Amino acid sequence: MSKKAEIVHKSSNFLMNRVIILSIRKRLILTNIGMIVIPIICFFAVEIMLGYVFFVINNGKPTGRELELFIRVRFILMIIIFALTNGLLTYLVSRSILTPINKLSIAVKKISKGDLEYSIQSNKKDELGELTNTFEAMRIKLKDAKEAQLQYEQNRQELIASISHDLKTPLTSIKGYITGIQDGVAHTPEKLKKYLDTIYKTANDMDELIDELFLYSKLDLQKVPFHFEKVDLYTFFADFVDELSFHLEKEQGTAMLVANREDSYLVKADRDKLKRAVTNIVQNSLKYINKNKKKIKVFLTSEPNHVTVEIRDNGMGIKKEDLPHIFESFYRIDTSRNSSTGGSGLGLSIVKKIIEGHDGHVWTQSELEKGTSIYFTLKKVT
Repeated sequence: MSKKAEIVHKSSNFLMNRVIILSIRKRLILTNIGMIVIPIICFFAVEIMLGYVFFVINNGKPTGRELELFIRVRFILMIIIFALTNGLLTYLVSRSILTPINKLSIAVKKISKGDLEYSIQSNKKDELGELTNTFEAMRIKLKDAKEAQLQYEQNRQELIASISHDLKTPLTSIKGYITGIQDGVAHTPEKLKKYLDTIYKTANDMDELIDELFLYSKLDLQKVPFHFEKVDLYTFFADFVDELSFHLEKEQGTAMLVANREDSYLVKADRDKLKRAVTNIVQNSLKYINKNKKKIKVFLTSEPNHVTVEIRDNGMGIKKEDLPHIFESFYRIDTSRNSSTGGSGLGLSIVKKIIEGHDGHVWTQSELEKGTSIYFTLKKVT
């Protein structure tokens, strides 16, 4: 590219950029003004230049043939200037409008065919730039919605698979023991009692699984009503810890409440739902404590607008890669689903939904072989 052509190209780009930052309405107004003003200025410039050439340089006279030629050349140049000015301005303005429209049209066609990866963004400040960015925001939302739908479908399939597994396993066990009784394997009263006790326990576990699944489904569909009231968390956890300590004494375990009694722990909560959430956390903690003496500590921290609750155990801890998933439905740290830990895999999922139903937040911290802390917040009564 020659230096002159490069200068023209840069000038064109500069003019184009200046045109683009204007709104379409202003652009059209300025274009119409330019179509009038620019030809007039150019006409006067040509008039002076032609007059100088015809009547000064060539010593012509403003009469006769020289004047007729002057008028003819002036008229032709005026038409050329008018055509070039209007054509250039029309081209620049139409290009600034049609180019983004064409890009938008292509994007619409691609997205209508399901291609949500086709991205269009604009750094222009005019109406079309705003429209393009609005369309891009819509594309991102559609993409997120599609990904959420796919994730939901995957979760639904995993949920069905998990339910099938967790129901089939105890059913198979019950059928096995019943077959044993029918075949006369339990030929003594002691063995028969053992078989029946096992069947009852397994059926009871299934009943608890179905109850948890039913509660989880209702919470997920937001069909569980919350009955909020003023709850003093210090009193609530003092009673809970006393009851827990009584059960842990049999296993030489301990439960402790740590809180500053002078602080305020009055929150807005559904007492029954809160107890269910705390019970699920503690039961989950106790399952994974691999120490001879099980320890549960509850810490209350009063903040200006909320109370933070920490429930800490001295268990085996949780691996870092497992931490982000422990509140997912049917997620188990022990993927083997062995009978020593058992559980439905819904306990902490229910906790998350209950705490979020209180407009609270739940999270966890853990260190291997040292223990796990599960935190949640509840809003204070204002």
